[in-house]
Amino acid sequence: MVETGHFALVLALALALVQSLVPLVGARTNDARLMATGGPVAVAGFALTGIAFAALVMAYVQSDFSVANVWENSHSAKPMLYKVTGTWGNHEGSMLLWVLILTFFGALVAVFGGNLPATLRANVLSVQGWIGAAFLLFVLTTSNPFIRLEPAPFEGRDLNPILQDVGLAIHPPLLYLGYVGFSVCFSFAVAALIDGRIDAAWARWVRPWTLAAWMFLTGGIAMGSYWAYYELGWGGFWFWDPVENASFMPWLAGTALLHSAIVMEKRSALKIWTILLAILTFSLSLLGTFLVRSGVLTSVHAFATDPTRGVFILAILVLFIGGSLALFALRAGSLTAGGLFHPISREGALVLNNLFLTTAAATVLVGTLYPLLVEAVTGDKISVGAPFFNLTFGPLMLPLLLLIPFGPLLAWKRGDVYAVAQRLMAAFGGALLAVLATLLLADGASVFAALGVGIGVWMILGALTDLVQKSALGTVPLAVAARRLAGLPRSVHGTALAHLGMGVTVLGIVATLAFEAEHITIMKPGESTAIAGRTLRFEGVSPVQGPNFTETRASFVLLGAGGGKLGEVTSAKRVYTARQMPTTEAGILTLGFSQLYVSLGDPTQDGGIVVRIWWKPLVTLIWLGGLVMMVAAAVSLTDRRLRVGAPARRAKAASSPAGAKA
Repeated sequence: MVETGHFALVLALALALVQSLVPLVGARTNDARLMATGGPVAVAGFALTGIAFAALVMAYVQSDFSVANVWENSHSAKPMLYKVTGTWGNHEGSMLLWVLILTFFGALVAVFGGNLPATLRANVLSVQGWIGAAFLLFVLTTSNPFIRLEPAPFEGRDLNPILQDVGLAIHPPLLYLGYVGFSVCFSFAVAALIDGRIDAAWARWVRPWTLAAWMFLTGGIAMGSYWAYYELGWGGFWFWDPVENASFMPWLAGTALLHSAIVMEKRSALKIWTILLAILTFSLSLLGTFLVRSGVLTSVHAFATDPTRGVFILAILVLFIGGSLALFALRAGSLTAGGLFHPISREGALVLNNLFLTTAAATVLVGTLYPLLVEAVTGDKISVGAPFFNLTFGPLMLPLLLLIPFGPLLAWKRGDVYAVAQRLMAAFGGALLAVLATLLLADGASVFAALGVGIGVWMILGALTDLVQKSALGTVPLAVAARRLAGLPRSVHGTALAHLGMGVTVLGIVATLAFEAEHITIMKPGESTAIAGRTLRFEGVSPVQGPNFTETRASFVLLGAGGGKLGEVTSAKRVYTARQMPTTEAGILTLGFSQLYVSLGDPTQDGGIVVRIWWKPLVTLIWLGGLVMMVAAAVSLTDRRLRVGAPARRAKAASSPAGAKA
């Protein structure tokens, strides 16, 4: 099975080379048969990559330690879930997952791109083939997951204990679906530049792929944040880690691309800018892959340390980023900018949105790469942490968050800010009440914290105002308003939900940072300590034997102000026997949208144990907002106007006898 997987990967490389060349030649020579080969080859390439990935999963499931990758990252005593997810919990396996998702998106374009012009479809599949061939070659030459060991070891070295968590089953696949999904947007951009034709129809074709990639990347970032929060025992949700930034930068650029494509589709404007954003978004995804896989960063996320791999990925970066930007520079002079619009309009609001988002992405990029550049030039090691990003990224986001509710309410081409402000008066009043309530009711609330809460409420109420205005709720009978609301395009619902989700996340971030309580103490069984008006009682410790670990488990009970029991919390210090590596398993008790977070430290000589306790108000809103944004993207994708095959079906219906009769 292992050799079958390896051979399937070699065949997938051969097909990727065919896919990268034959459709392109067909498009240049206008040969329909050559252009038509792209689709079947892309589907076959995905099938072969799927066989290779299934072979590696089977090797992990069967604990086949004759495979070097399995021996290095698995153990026979490991639970089955972690045997499967451990397939991509390492450099080689994760790169194979990367390629699998890449070929999957290529197959999707082949299957659902039947309504695309033949030359554009051929060029898109060809560009996808170039990317696939480059990464398949990278996997086979520097990161082969199928290398055998002779003789086979009796037992494996086990997976990194930090990765033995259900988060490994969710976070990397979601993140890669986002990262790699933007490759389709990149391929559409390069294909359009090759063809030399860019119009509003192109934006409509590319928007569903952008939405899908953005949806998955949003989920991947949110899941990664929550995983780090509960697994590392540090109590934080974002550390401005360089590898966290590597996923955040394409999200910012992808959000800008999503909004820019709307302007291009609706008003045939911002054509050049949208093409450039499509290139830059995937370029940032490739940069993130380089940062994680090259070994230039030391991080819990980083797998590779082999410089050969770093050089290879750097060559891929130069080839695709440099090549696409060179093609863009070559074609830019012949491209038209598109339609004109007044600065005070929905187009103007979306341009302003793009300005803030791309500047923010550039700020994160500078903060991430600057330490690497300094080390490369001078040899000095410096770190750029939260203070830099808080002082640069925060001020850029503040005006953007304040302006977001205005955008959907402005008219296309020319808007009326005063009229929109009047419609938002109720939202503004609600936000002002939230600010006053925070100052009056929250203990120790600063003015900045209250304003932050107000901004979150402002965004939530602003999103709801958009739906209220468009359904005419309050000015027509309720049944009529309900019908109007249901009849709105689903992309309108998706937009409102996305902005509402962002407001929910902002509210969670502000509440957690401003009002969390932290307490570090030494506790013995039977002792209690106060935290945020509640009492935490230490019940005791007990040893626990897991399938591949031993742990010391501590039990706590949380009591309310009146002495009533609110819940139980269990924290642990765990040691994985194969690697003899300790981990901290935080105990988390969720009460409403807030959480009590308990992390164990080292034992003391007198029989006590160091306990670190946090009360985190509304912290779950951070990730609930991310979930709402994912739902928003999914709702928008169900809009018939954004379905990839919709134009073809409409055209077919129009040519039918019934359509002719109508």
